[in-house]
Amino acid sequence: MSDEMGSFLRFENITRKFGSFTAVNEVSLEIGQGETFSLLGPSGCGKTTLLRMAAGFDRPDSGRIFLDGKDITLLPPELRPVNTVFQNYALFPHLSIRDNIAFGPKMAKHDRASIQRDVDAMLELVDLKSHANQKPSQLSGGQKQRVAIARALVNKPKVLLLDEPLAALDLKLRQRLLVELDAIHDEVGITFIYVTHDQGEAMSISDRIAVMNKGVIEQIGPPAEIYETPRSSFVAAFIGDTNFLDGRITEVIDRQFSRCEVCGFGTITIENDKPVAVGDLIHLSLRPEKLNVLREMPNPAISQNIVRGEVEDVIYYGSHTRYWIRCGEWKLCAEMQHRNFQLNESRPKWGDEVWLSWQASDGYLLDQYRAEDEELLTLPDEDA
Repeated sequence: MSDEMGSFLRFENITRKFGSFTAVNEVSLEIGQGETFSLLGPSGCGKTTLLRMAAGFDRPDSGRIFLDGKDITLLPPELRPVNTVFQNYALFPHLSIRDNIAFGPKMAKHDRASIQRDVDAMLELVDLKSHANQKPSQLSGGQKQRVAIARALVNKPKVLLLDEPLAALDLKLRQRLLVELDAIHDEVGITFIYVTHDQGEAMSISDRIAVMNKGVIEQIGPPAEIYETPRSSFVAAFIGDTNFLDGRITEVIDRQFSRCEVCGFGTITIENDKPVAVGDLIHLSLRPEKLNVLREMPNPAISQNIVRGEVEDVIYYGSHTRYWIRCGEWKLCAEMQHRNFQLNESRPKWGDEVWLSWQASDGYLLDQYRAEDEELLTLPDEDA
């Protein structure tokens, strides 16, 4: 989002409780006009509750919601320039696709000519003109979701809320619809707020992402910033996969690098992307794709880490292979892309001795660390 966008939809200190459970806890958030913004987090983190309050289906216990400079906190759903696309489509089974899309404008008592013009435009936008007279039961899941999007957009909302819109679809269809949804956003240019627990969806479609956990926002930023510079172990683990290393600073080499002792692992070099001093405890996030798995020990360099290990698990994914390497008391996950894969090529296998290498700049120091966040890692069990 550019700085010029400014605040279009604003949540100010929003809190929502259900009995003793706090679903959203003093959340403040600003979303720009025309932005595709994702609320991302695990089940129960508060993202859907926040979306429902934006739609008017629920009200905060405290705090205010502003849209385009107007306080809409107490405004009923039908009076808000906001429409929602649900996971289950919510189409009328007895109506044709055309009549499903026309339902909102008819309820608003628009004239017949403008309804026909707007519905035709929406059918064109979602590429369903040839299906206009069919019933929802005659469409695929992806087509039904496109009808739901068209039905929401025909009302010309200022904000489109998408609540896990692709969750019921298979992987390849989700990937295709993400591309289509992005193209639709470019065409209509309104603000999209996308709720999902799927990191890949959020990363691929968003201008910015708010990562939520237990009713609060852990971090807000563009996808690359969230992935490469996570603020906490929760964000690092939830957005993709990562390895955590915990240690203590033993030497500050210069302004750029320090040495760190990791108990049961050895001494590594880290980049000083945050201020550190001798004796400081550090918590490092190291993405699997940053690690190189080598059969021979490479020549060391001041900014390179080299650790001996043993392969404990190997999983082939087609485009890449994942290795779990035992290094002392630690088990690290490494990912190797198959850019030039040869079937007869000898690759590391279970039980092989290997060397792991990575640049000091490939790790990232975390602001916060919580041991319970490691449960989010998609690593195999110790005895796997």
